[in-house]
Amino acid sequence: MTSCQPCSQSEDQSPDLASSGYPLEVIVNEIPGPSAWFVPSVPWIDSPSSPSSCGSKRQREESEEETFPGAEDIWYVETLCGLKMKLKRQRVSSVLPEHHEVFNRLLEDPVIKRFLAWDKKLRVSDKYLLSMVIAYFSRAGLFSWQYQRIHFFLALYLASDMEEDNQAPKQAIFSFLYGKNRSQRPLFHKLRFQFIRSMGWKTRVTREECEEIQTFDPELWVWGRDRTLLP
Repeated sequence: MTSCQPCSQSEDQSPDLASSGYPLEVIVNEIPGPSAWFVPSVPWIDSPSSPSSCGSKRQREESEEETFPGAEDIWYVETLCGLKMKLKRQRVSSVLPEHHEVFNRLLEDPVIKRFLAWDKKLRVSDKYLLSMVIAYFSRAGLFSWQYQRIHFFLALYLASDMEEDNQAPKQAIFSFLYGKNRSQRPLFHKLRFQFIRSMGWKTRVTREECEEIQTFDPELWVWGRDRTLLP
């Protein structure tokens, strides 16, 4: 009887299997992992949906195949069992520590601080929407030092576009950025278009990736902004 062995113990056996004259059967097993997936969307068109958090606004069929952009697919041999080889694919998140550092730096910005203090009901800045800001930073491809206050609000506005039914609260972003000056709003939307384009139109984020982002620094104070804990 042939026993199954993990790949770390079976690498030396592979030549023998290949030279035996029998075909090697490969079994592929994908592991999506906690990383995010999303599909391109048209950012300037809001579509109706049910209220939710991080990736659940647009419902999808379980059978849909989604690709996690910006991630690397790592294939490795899990086991060799006779002439059968089982492969696994694991997706690795593209969010790097530097993206968390940028986010933490921007949390010290006085305008962003005032905005977060204003949004006591977490209508536009709960922990999932803020997690999406970090995810978008990882996809935009800018250097860390290039991210400024405007990028934080661009990402947060886009996250609200993707996840929220009530679009009114996000309008407060303009008040904190520009005061009563409405002439700057067209420029904001132009920058938003450029920001989305820099991400390759990949704007969808799953709840799993949001939670993975939060586990990087679970004690960070903004992860306490949980709507379910509001009275």
